[in-house]
Amino acid sequence: MSIGDLPIFSMMKQRLHWLTERQQVLAQNVANANTPGYEAKDLKELDFGAMVDASGPKLAPVATNAGHIGSPLSGSGAGDFGRARGGQIVKEADFETSPSGNSVTLEDQMVKVAQTQMDYEAVTTLYTKGLGLVRTALGR
Repeated sequence: MSIGDLPIFSMMKQRLHWLTERQQVLAQNVANANTPGYEAKDLKELDFGAMVDASGPKLAPVATNAGHIGSPLSGSGAGDFGRARGGQIVKEADFETSPSGNSVTLEDQMVKVAQTQMDYEAVTTLYTKGLGLVRTALGR
């Protein structure tokens, strides 16, 4: 098993891919800001809960003594991190449309680009720190 196969790293890699795709969609929006009839687009947000559910069997407490408070039924689930819901291109809500029919607002797009960049930097930092923890655990 490689380090990239660990569930947390797989989820972070998927998030990085999603952020890269979103940046491309936002760049297309900005590039078409003056195109008549162009409708702004964005990517559907990834469903983190679905990613966790797909990560494998869930751990659940087990009552080993009659004095224990009841334990929930253990869940089951196996899946592939590449199958998380989200990532489809969706049409953004038209809050502001120009007379030419273009719905791109450059200010909104720039805010989204900045947020995407900050999210990307946060995930890469988490990924780097996670690799450092694994190296420490291995004694390297």
